[in-house]
Amino acid sequence: MQSTLQRAETADAQDLQREIDSLGPWFHNLHLPGGVQTLPNSFIGGDFPRFKWLEIAPHIPQDLSGWRVLDVGCNAGFYSFELARRGASVLAIDVEELYLNQARWAAKQFGLDKQVEFRHMGVYEVAQLQEQFDLVWFMGVFYHLRYPMLALDLLAQKTRKLLMFQTLTMPGEEVYPHTEDHPLEKREPLLEPGWPKMAFIEHRFAGDESNWWVANHAGVEAMLRASGLRILTRPAHEMYLCEPDPSSKARFWAGHGVVGQALGALHVVAG
Repeated sequence: MQSTLQRAETADAQDLQREIDSLGPWFHNLHLPGGVQTLPNSFIGGDFPRFKWLEIAPHIPQDLSGWRVLDVGCNAGFYSFELARRGASVLAIDVEELYLNQARWAAKQFGLDKQVEFRHMGVYEVAQLQEQFDLVWFMGVFYHLRYPMLALDLLAQKTRKLLMFQTLTMPGEEVYPHTEDHPLEKREPLLEPGWPKMAFIEHRFAGDESNWWVANHAGVEAMLRASGLRILTRPAHEMYLCEPDPSSKARFWAGHGVVGQALGALHVVAG
């Protein structure tokens, strides 16, 4: 027989579950205070994205006090909350109001609504922000973008200390060693498995029409370097932790307004 306290806890959990259901569908599984979860049976498998965070967490400073973080494509806010718990002030952005509503609600459940600000904003709009960020979180977004390299260039410019990057990739770890230059008539190396490349998805991939690109490992490394970043470590498959590389030639090009010109052209196309 349940005690009065147990009945009250059961009723609270049922009320919380009704709120969760009303805010769905969910993509992030959040462990809310009291033990209720938002998506305990993810179609991705496992406790998503917690199992990814457990791979990344040891590579991120434990104390982020005083750090300003940008979480691009924050979804329901899982990573924003974990970084805020380490002391960071987080600006979390997404283009989906569904996810932002979930995240704002969850932030109140966790008592983190003062540390995390959620904003309806696309990645290209980051160019309008008049600040840099100590840590830029850019996971699960790159391959959904029509103009991915433009976004990466932009975010690299906004990164003060670290950038955490993840994207969908092709199988294989090959890296072709000689990509500096080739004569126009010598194009065979472009077909080598380790030549940096991306496959373009015209229709849909994994049933998702928002998937546009799948890069190979060599391509990811090359694009990160070309955006002015140095790869520090790979916490897990498809994940790359980077820092700005002051010696990169990409910094020269960024300083000459190439990204700004591209954003201007993008605005014209979108308009």
